[in-house]
Amino acid sequence: MATTSEQIRVLRMSSQLLSPLPRAVHPGAWWLWALGLATAASRTTNPILLGLILTVCAYVVVRRRGDAPWALAFRMYLLLGAFIVTARVVFRVVFGGGQGDIILFTLPQIPLPAWAAGIRLFGPVAAEQLLGGFYDGLRLATMVVCVGAANALANPKRMLKALPGALYEIGTSVVVTLSIAPQLIESVQRVRRARRLRASRQKGMRALRGILIPVLEDALNRSLALAAAMASRGYGNTGTISAKARLVTGTLVIGGLLGVCAGLYGVMDASTPRYMGVPILLAGLVIATVGFILGGRRVRRSRYRPDRWRLGEVVVATAGITAGALMYVTASVDPADLYPSLNPLAWPRISGLAAASILVGVLPAWLAPPPELTADLDAATVPAKEKTA
Repeated sequence: MATTSEQIRVLRMSSQLLSPLPRAVHPGAWWLWALGLATAASRTTNPILLGLILTVCAYVVVRRRGDAPWALAFRMYLLLGAFIVTARVVFRVVFGGGQGDIILFTLPQIPLPAWAAGIRLFGPVAAEQLLGGFYDGLRLATMVVCVGAANALANPKRMLKALPGALYEIGTSVVVTLSIAPQLIESVQRVRRARRLRASRQKGMRALRGILIPVLEDALNRSLALAAAMASRGYGNTGTISAKARLVTGTLVIGGLLGVCAGLYGVMDASTPRYMGVPILLAGLVIATVGFILGGRRVRRSRYRPDRWRLGEVVVATAGITAGALMYVTASVDPADLYPSLNPLAWPRISGLAAASILVGVLPAWLAPPPELTADLDAATVPAKEKTA
């Protein structure tokens, strides 16, 4: 009997290792994962690699997103990415895309005055220019989709709770800004659902007025409720902190972050002098850290059940950071496959290292804990309610 119970316990432990229990992953881990993939996308214009990054993001989102309102916004980011690519290609067609050897078609050119010399409207359109616009637009769209994946997977409220005290006010503004798109999508879905229940037959532009006005009204009501909630919780109350202390803290934080930005630019740009790179980056980090410490002392916040970093969070963050780091190494070792040739035209190719660096980002689809679904939580509470009844 003891042997059987011991075997059951071993089987349960092994099943938990293979399929972790559902829980909410720390939002910082998802953002690090998404920023790592966005960094990888910024290092290439190869459409095959960019399409692979989009596939990885979409697969991880489908596997690990919950049923919260912000989890439904990923499709809108895909549509935004498609709009970016289309706008980039149209921009090349409208403002002259004839620099190339392969002319696809010719549009009537619109003459411009002398003060607009150097700008051309329409005219011949070359394949090299169209592909260049498509590559640039696809890279920007991929980076936007990576941010959308982080918005779909990370809980913005938990992200605000995890920020340090010095960034609490700024973090609140950022979280409110990032929450606008999911809330608008939820409002549109709710209004469309109500219209279907009322048997409304209007479609297209005629239905826009019946959807837009309730959505704007709902957004206004949400803003008023948020303002009242923030005021009731004493948001923005600085207490007894002097104006001089606030000025010193703000100067340190802003100056340090500007130094970090300048240092990152110096590190990434090979033409920048060396003293503009790592030294300024380290100095900016030190100054910003001092500002964070001083600012955190003046903010008193209590945390209920703080999110902790466990093995799942480490795996998620490591997968994204590794993808970005390996792509950075690939850009230094073999950059030819990362930037397809446009003059002369050449088919895009990928190397094994570049493909492996991106495929590392798909590991959270299996190794990250699955999300807690609202339907599962409601089903789990049914037996307890029946027992009390």
